Amino acid sequence: MDLRPIGTDEDYKATLREVSAFFDNEPMPGTLEGERFELLLALVEAYEAKHFPVEPPPSFRA
Repeated sequence: MDLRPIGTDEDYKATLREVSAFFDNEPMPGTLEGERFELLLALVEAYEAKHFPVEPPPSFRA
C-alpha cells in the first residue's frame, strides 16, 4: 500500500479519482481495500482542510 500525503493539485485530483471509484463499489471495512479507502479519505480531508479552509460564519448580535 503506497500512500503518502497529497502535495500537489495533481496528486489531489488523482486521489479524488481513486476515491470516487470506491464510492461506486465501497469496500468492506477491515479489508486491504477498505483500509486504503479510509486512508485516502483521511488524506483528502487533510488536504482540503489546509487548502480550502471553511471560515466560521460571522457572529450576529440581537
